[in-house]
Amino acid sequence: MTDLPFLVLLHRYFFFLWLFQDVNRGSRFQRAAAWRHNQAQWLPTYMRRWVVMGLVLYGLGAVIELVLAMPVMSALFYTPGVLSVPVTVVLGVAWLGLRRLPVPV
Repeated sequence: MTDLPFLVLLHRYFFFLWLFQDVNRGSRFQRAAAWRHNQAQWLPTYMRRWVVMGLVLYGLGAVIELVLAMPVMSALFYTPGVLSVPVTVVLGVAWLGLRRLPVPV
């Protein structure tokens, strides 16, 4: 296995699309196998990562705002902390969709 650059590893740690296979290509059996592969991916793990990152960033923003009295600097932490919420919602919807929807034919 080749060593990947740090930025690639960081991207793969937070973003999950590299794990999935295309369910629109191949025969019927290959598409069904790709669907099962996609269902088995680790979306809850990625949801936890985004929730923890959001909470940590939001907490850092609160500490910087309340303890250090630097409200402008705290916005640098609040903004990505709050933006982790829609990412987590999208991950949850994708995970529920993969669990609940039937296998495409």
